[in-house]
Amino acid sequence: MAEPAIRATGLTKSYGTHHVLKGVDLSVPRGSVFALLGPNGAGKTTAVRILTTLTTADAGTARVGGHDVRADRRKVRATISLTGQSAAVDERQTGAENLRMMARLSRLPRAAARRRADELLDRFGLTDAADRLVVTYSGGMRRRLDLAAGLVAAPTVLFLDEPTTGLDPRSRRSLWQSVRELSTAGATVFLTTQYLEEADELAHRIAVLHEGRVAAQGTPADLKSRVPGHRLDLTLTTEAAYTALAPRAVHHAPHTRTLGLPTDGSAAHVRALLDALDPTRADIASFTVRTATLDDVFLALTDTDTHADTHADAPTHPRSGARTGQEVTHVR
Repeated sequence: MAEPAIRATGLTKSYGTHHVLKGVDLSVPRGSVFALLGPNGAGKTTAVRILTTLTTADAGTARVGGHDVRADRRKVRATISLTGQSAAVDERQTGAENLRMMARLSRLPRAAARRRADELLDRFGLTDAADRLVVTYSGGMRRRLDLAAGLVAAPTVLFLDEPTTGLDPRSRRSLWQSVRELSTAGATVFLTTQYLEEADELAHRIAVLHEGRVAAQGTPADLKSRVPGHRLDLTLTTEAAYTALAPRAVHHAPHTRTLGLPTDGSAAHVRALLDALDPTRADIASFTVRTATLDDVFLALTDTDTHADTHADAPTHPRSGARTGQEVTHVR
């Protein structure tokens, strides 16, 4: 079997007494999109910095593109591209000038640099804006130009560190399409993101970092299978009703008096649960049947406070389709 595009074994990194990575193992197949998830401070950016030779691990080994990140730093850097959390382009130049400059820095002859810039401008839908100063570009255009700049030297492994942070939904989806096309063309993409929907849409495999360790790793479907396939979310009418049912719940949101209980999703099972939990129909104000999402996986693996849940702040609407299209909300 071909060597993975990225393989890390036992990576550790500390800053003083703060242990950021505590033995991280990762394996990324060639030509795939791999997403590294985790809460702020979990060690995602540190892992990326080690894999891109910007930081040295205290212990462990890592190979990128077949090269050791410690012994073959120059070969690793010739193989990869790194796009950070903010666009690293020169606003005082045009889009075309930025790409030609990067091509010349990559030692392409002048004519070849111009051709490569034109190819990338066309590929990322920036030809019409090629001669405009980057300062006039929208956020989405800058991120596309930044990604294009990272492709000038035709890297085989791309590291994208939260590439869509701050983008509007349309620009984010446009960048997603660019990532898909890169993977289809054979590139390996290592993505860190705060957007779970983004990982679900793009990644062939996902790893979840928590407190410096890999809490889980697998395909999106594999990870979703770790939590109940369906959940019945109940909004209770009183604090007393919430307290009485809380021990049976796998999801808690006390500030909205919402509890989640496992269910197989069938109408018969949901009806039986509702009748058993609220025979007088006085305690449950509304209920929602949800399918498992990466949000559920993320919270199950990383949330040490079982009484906190990000879903609680998203509104539900009685007798309407719910938040994600995977839920149906009703009033009791």
